[in-house]
Amino acid sequence: MEYRQFGNTGYKISEVSLGTWQLGGKWGAPFSEKDALDTLAEAYDRGVNFFDTADGYQGGLSERAVGQFIKTHPDVHFTTKLGRKEEPLSLAHFDPQHVDRYIDESLANMGVDSLDMVLLHCPPTDIYYTPETFFELDKLKQAGKIQHYGVSVEKVEQAIKALDYDISAVEIIFNMFRLRPAKLFFDLAKKRNVGILARVPLASGLLTGKFTADTTFAPDDHRNNNRDGQLFDKGETFSGVDYLTGVKAAAELKDRLGTDNLAATALRYILMYDAVSAVIPGASNPTQIERNTSAADVAPLTADQMAIVQDVYDQYLKNPVDYLW
Repeated sequence: MEYRQFGNTGYKISEVSLGTWQLGGKWGAPFSEKDALDTLAEAYDRGVNFFDTADGYQGGLSERAVGQFIKTHPDVHFTTKLGRKEEPLSLAHFDPQHVDRYIDESLANMGVDSLDMVLLHCPPTDIYYTPETFFELDKLKQAGKIQHYGVSVEKVEQAIKALDYDISAVEIIFNMFRLRPAKLFFDLAKKRNVGILARVPLASGLLTGKFTADTTFAPDDHRNNNRDGQLFDKGETFSGVDYLTGVKAAAELKDRLGTDNLAATALRYILMYDAVSAVIPGASNPTQIERNTSAADVAPLTADQMAIVQDVYDQYLKNPVDYLW
């Protein structure tokens, strides 16, 4: 495992880290505290020292599991996200009063005195034009309740606008099916010394190359019931890619890149960009950790392989993905 500087935080984090949306229970399945803690332990044993959670993941149980783990592993850093645990989502959930309350609740959930990193969790675009929220985060940082803050975004334009504030990190969807962040935003973030966390790196599993036209998902799994954005931004599920198109594109990538392990290759592709601090694939149990962390051992992609990814993107995905997010 290699470690990268996480923007201006002073942290060095594992280039393959862990997203905990699924922690302890795959989408649509019950939460298991044992599976959650075993998954965190397996990740740590394989060199992972950074976890990404959120107050809304598993109804706060993900935060609690991460908080419990870091009590005995103080060298682990973490991010938690806030603003999306109450429905229906509104701009008010990101106002200073809500931010204050959510941070106090996350502190209690995780059992810590200060949060390493807090990200606004995919807020509406208007929040980026509401400086009071960011000024409140500045106050909370000065008070010691948080060490650093940033944003998790849906759109590249939101990420660029967020650079107007004193942020330390941006979490953004970036993968073989979502290439646009690398065009401009990555360079801007590097100039500002802002860390980048690449989320949804496997396009909700499409980039494992294991799905077919006949693959089915559990009724409560967002991959079954959010394909058109019924629950939240459709760009989250399969990175906004039409499912059958994604299956075809993944098969072509697997064939043209000559790999039997498309998931690890897809994660390694993201790490080819030095602007990325870490990629944060999810895992619901320990057995999935080896798949994710094996990406650190994959050889760098060649120039020809990088060109193949771009070609497949241009052929199958650029329209409409590039124009929407």
